[in-house]
Amino acid sequence: MVSSGRKKWFALALILSVQFMTILDIAIVNVALPSIQLDLGFSQENLQWVISAYALVFGGFLLLGGRSADLLGRRRVFMFGTAVFTVGSLLCGLAWSEASLIGARAIQGLGAATLTPAALSILVAMFAEGRERNVALGAWGAVGGVGAAAGVLFGGILTDFLSWEWIFFVNVPVGVAALILTPFLLSESLDKHGQGFDVPGAVLITSALVLLVLGITQGHGWGWTSGKTIAVFAASAVLHLAFLAWEHRQRDPLVPLSIFVRLQTLTAANIVGFVLGTALYSMFLMLTLYMQQVLDMSPLETGVGYLAVAGTAIIWANVAAATVTRVGVKPALVFGMSLMTVGLLYFTQVSADGSYWSDLFPGFLIIGLGMPFAYVPVTIASVAGTKPQEAGLASGLINTSQQIGGAVGIAILSTIAVSTTTDALQTGAQQPVALTDGFQAAFWAGAAIAFAGVLVSVFLVRGRDLQQQEALAVEPVLDPAAG
Repeated sequence: MVSSGRKKWFALALILSVQFMTILDIAIVNVALPSIQLDLGFSQENLQWVISAYALVFGGFLLLGGRSADLLGRRRVFMFGTAVFTVGSLLCGLAWSEASLIGARAIQGLGAATLTPAALSILVAMFAEGRERNVALGAWGAVGGVGAAAGVLFGGILTDFLSWEWIFFVNVPVGVAALILTPFLLSESLDKHGQGFDVPGAVLITSALVLLVLGITQGHGWGWTSGKTIAVFAASAVLHLAFLAWEHRQRDPLVPLSIFVRLQTLTAANIVGFVLGTALYSMFLMLTLYMQQVLDMSPLETGVGYLAVAGTAIIWANVAAATVTRVGVKPALVFGMSLMTVGLLYFTQVSADGSYWSDLFPGFLIIGLGMPFAYVPVTIASVAGTKPQEAGLASGLINTSQQIGGAVGIAILSTIAVSTTTDALQTGAQQPVALTDGFQAAFWAGAAIAFAGVLVSVFLVRGRDLQQQEALAVEPVLDPAAG
């Protein structure tokens, strides 16, 4: 029989494994996109929805998922989400058309939106304030960065040696194993403060975000000043305002807006989380397309090429967690976001006749170092000063920020890249040169966004909230030794 002290670390390993799987599935499809496009007959403009459908539903329902975990039971919701994600993965591998794959990816996103906040709130409840929780949150944050990098690596290996379907099939045994182990390693817990569900709020914010991304992705084709584009953006703005008005009037809102006023560092962490998602997920998409479409690298070569990022991130993950505990969240976050900015700036010099070692490898090392130093402190800052009954909300907020940031970032940077490439082709540029021009423009935009994250880290993250996190006397809401 495992002792309670050791049991919670085994439980952490289970939680991190499932979280790694959900983060992996954002990036793992990047390398396989050309193969998916060929097999299922995807149009160029619809191809990005293989990524965006997952990220949008994931981000759109995270807040409702986090509230459900608090009210219905964190272990119960964790298992439900894992089951939905596993079924969605199976359906993705069996997809036969554009619509079927996009729909299955949405199911995956719903499963991830349910299990992820439940997992993080379980983690927060299991570990005591201070060093122990920082270690656990550091591991969670590291998984976020490493998972994104490892996704493109595994995607290349699976696509080249097996087929693109296996990037989804590989999740099925992991999900089944998690469902078997969960009753033995995780105990049930819930919030008894009596708050209810806010389904209308979830519908409003999800619809608003979907329309926003739709407008960004389709605006170039429709015309930025066309009636359709303007109508979509206007509808998105109205729904965002309706969400804010609805939340302000609700007794039990999906997002109590007062938490942003009370905890400035939580607000800053979510802004930085949005920036991270925007810059990182779109960066991996642009780099993958550059390697395959310009440098003519195979899916396997592309995946192996990402070893520089994944390996560097893994090596520095523990150092980042220890550094945050020693020097604090703010210095580590500023350092990490600065490195992300430098890495993206390096990629602005990619060339049509470039090579992996000169155009990409140094930047990969910089990004690989920056990711853990960004993800670890932003995860810790996202729960700074929160109360036990706010665990699901806080975990839902930071994950929502990252996933919606990823969906919006992919839409914006893809639009910039496609528009620049189209303009270059119309002026007579060769396709590799035109594609490279588009990727360069996207990286400039990504670097500017990442630099905004540096400024937020410097001016909005404050020590008072972080000290409050350490000082809070938190009553235990989850007993890891319970059955």
